[in-house]
Amino acid sequence: MKPVIPPPVILIFFIGIALGIDVFSPFDLLLGQSRLPLALVFGGVGVLIAVLGVLQFQKHKTTINPHKIDKAKALVTGGVYRFTRNPMYLGMLLVLIGVVFYSRDVLALVTLPGFVVTLNRLQIQLEERALRAMFGDAFEAYCARTRRWI
Repeated sequence: MKPVIPPPVILIFFIGIALGIDVFSPFDLLLGQSRLPLALVFGGVGVLIAVLGVLQFQKHKTTINPHKIDKAKALVTGGVYRFTRNPMYLGMLLVLIGVVFYSRDVLALVTLPGFVVTLNRLQIQLEERALRAMFGDAFEAYCARTRRWI
């Protein structure tokens, strides 16, 4: 089985949920006046981590398209991939955290585990299965020393 929904679409979906919760919920309890700086920091760090992941893939001339995992030419384990197996997805999560902080709504926090579970089930598990088949013991060793998220 191949992934069906592109990860950026999943992120946009959860951003929409977080902002929708903010519109309809009276629980603006998070952070007060510090919400904008924290939102910008999390969002900016998220974009930076995701871009570093993309640049590592480009450096190794392998596909960043999760729907074409069978076109992967290299197992990327250096750079930001030394710290997380999924920097692009971690970056997206940090952007979502920034949106939640910006919304200030405590109920929007439910989008965070929802996003992680959705990506794990619809994307990451499928990618890992394919990478395990392609790179075997090298991928297993990488998984043993590097966490999926952080």
